[in-house]
Amino acid sequence: MRLHYFQHVLFEGLGSIEPWAKEMGYEITSTRLFAKDPVPNLDDIDWLIVMGGPMGIYDEDKYPWLFSEKNYIEQAVVQGKIVLGICLGAQLIADVLGAKIYPNQYKEIGWFPIQKIQETTETRLGDFLPKEIDAFHWHGDTFDVPTGAVRIAKSAACENQGFIYDDHVVALQFHLETTEQCAKDLIANCEDDITKGPFIQSPTVIFSDKRRFEKINLLMSELLNHLAYVSSPSLSSNSFGIRTLDQVRRLK
Repeated sequence: MRLHYFQHVLFEGLGSIEPWAKEMGYEITSTRLFAKDPVPNLDDIDWLIVMGGPMGIYDEDKYPWLFSEKNYIEQAVVQGKIVLGICLGAQLIADVLGAKIYPNQYKEIGWFPIQKIQETTETRLGDFLPKEIDAFHWHGDTFDVPTGAVRIAKSAACENQGFIYDDHVVALQFHLETTEQCAKDLIANCEDDITKGPFIQSPTVIFSDKRRFEKINLLMSELLNHLAYVSSPSLSSNSFGIRTLDQVRRLK
């Protein structure tokens, strides 16, 4: 399998997705949009992962590559590629599917619980999430759920935390890929975002229990297992040599 990812800023890479893909033997390529890298032909990739970033999806005047990025994402969806968007990436997917993106009532930064939506179980990917888990967050915007998509989670600060579209497109407003080092990089580069607010935590609180990074990274592996199974139905997700959701739950 050929996994390609869009990177919007130097300090937001694949996180825990990278070791999973390497263990799977996937070919990994990237487009650093901030460096004006070229995008590959869609025929040359199987997966598209769209990472986060501090810009907004409507900031085309400042980041003109957003126009071509949105078009590429749309074509990837139409052609049935596995598409995963995280934070800004989720908002970009929502936009190309016709939904609105706008400022959330609250900024959400740090560890806050998300609750699984019952309708999630109606999808082929729906059992990767437990009923509730502390996820990592770093966002100020939110999105409406596109027509035809299934909302998967909510939190106290944000009603729409993600959706699944047509069983091969996943948008996550929250972060499961964030490692301890990823969080350190975010804080080093976006420390001005950490202001006073009911859903904004200090760096001290963010790093107070480092086991939380392992828990969310295991959940990311579980989601990736599901997506790999969708893209290769002959495989069993339990044969990948990666811990399953039951093992994540036992970490609690």
